[in-house]
Amino acid sequence: MAASETAAAAITEPASLRSVILASSLGTLFEWYDFYLYGTLAVFFGDLFFPSGNERAALLASLATFGAGFGVRPLGAIVFGRVGDLVGRKYTFVITMTTMGLSTAFIGFLPTYASVGLLAPAILVTLRLVQGLALGGEYGGAATYVAEHVPDERRGFYTSFIQTTATLGFFLSLGVIATCRLAYGAARFKAFGWRVPFLLSFVLLALSLYIRLRMSESPLFARLKTEGKVSKNPLKESFGNPVNLRYVLLALFGATAGQGVVWYTGQFYALTFLQKPLNLDWRLAYALMAAALALGTPLFVIFGGLSDRIGRKKIMLAGCVLAALTYVPIYAGMKALANPGMAPSVTSLPLTSAAGLVALLFVQMVYVTMVYGPIAAYLVELFPTSIRYTSMSLPYHIGNGWFGGFLPLIATALTTSPAIRARFGDAAIYTGLAYPIAVSLMTAVVGSLLVHETKDHRIDTPIRSAAAS
Repeated sequence: MAASETAAAAITEPASLRSVILASSLGTLFEWYDFYLYGTLAVFFGDLFFPSGNERAALLASLATFGAGFGVRPLGAIVFGRVGDLVGRKYTFVITMTTMGLSTAFIGFLPTYASVGLLAPAILVTLRLVQGLALGGEYGGAATYVAEHVPDERRGFYTSFIQTTATLGFFLSLGVIATCRLAYGAARFKAFGWRVPFLLSFVLLALSLYIRLRMSESPLFARLKTEGKVSKNPLKESFGNPVNLRYVLLALFGATAGQGVVWYTGQFYALTFLQKPLNLDWRLAYALMAAALALGTPLFVIFGGLSDRIGRKKIMLAGCVLAALTYVPIYAGMKALANPGMAPSVTSLPLTSAAGLVALLFVQMVYVTMVYGPIAAYLVELFPTSIRYTSMSLPYHIGNGWFGGFLPLIATALTTSPAIRARFGDAAIYTGLAYPIAVSLMTAVVGSLLVHETKDHRIDTPIRSAAAS
């Protein structure tokens, strides 16, 4: 333990800690911005890259393309997680950042369906897959890098700053897109203005690479290399070891699956719900969501810090249970406040209704921060340093990439299904919530029965000790 204590003690100075967290968080924020640009524009892209004539089919195709990037995230977790455990965290950071930035920027040059036909969605899907691969290696690296620098007793607090980057990246994408849409107007934005947010990634890439190249290797991994204890085969040790594989599966079904659906329900699905079933104009929907994001983002750090005192498990599972129990009344309240059907596109609301919608969106953000704030600390504490990047990345990206990433597609398919509409009538708009409710309850049950608390574990403890209460 002495070596671990020495490594940690070397970076407890506030200035050094701030530098580590800022460098990791900024780079990750830019990657989330890149990834979520498409998600924010998914409703809009149906007409640009897919055949016209069937609005529902175009929307579902656009959301499926959004989901495709999430589908390959576990593969990216395996590929880049292995590189991170074999070569180092910093080197992998540079690769994932460059890959993400370039694939996003290239979307800004894409021809549309009107000009090249099916080649347009084919190239778009390819770039989304590349984005997903890069993001699959990014989060695990950022969380691992920060966790391996900070004191054991404050790990939840410090890693929670990484957790804010996903929401801040989403917030940044909303702001950039809204600015461009207002600046160019509807016609010019549809003609070429939509490309600007993607092309901005060239600038963000240059800044991110500058930051990442100045970073040093994490002290725990550097010690492993010095002692010659770097894993020879991270994949085999992560998934071929029955003990470690058990904790990978527990992390997936008892934590990240529920966290993934709560996260994407509270942000992406909520935004889609405002614009489609509720008929709110995009400007109004963006403003309401932005207000809720601004109010909710500090809670990531609050719940991360709280998890250092009362534990990760209690907070994460409470978020899943609360979400499952209250989603239906929350979305029913959103419908009542928005009063859909007033006009083809609702451009304004009474102040009380707007405030009520922000409040309901904020409640969902509370759930998001509860499940997401402590999870980076929880995951890094489950696995030993030699295979941490690989072991934690896979369950995280299956939970978020598959369970969470396909949520907008699954929920929208349910709510727009003619058969479901015929059976449930006006209540059909709530049927999409069945999916996140079911997954959240599954995670709550598995987590409460089988997942152990990790907050008091040292991150260089062997797996048999680190994953036991």
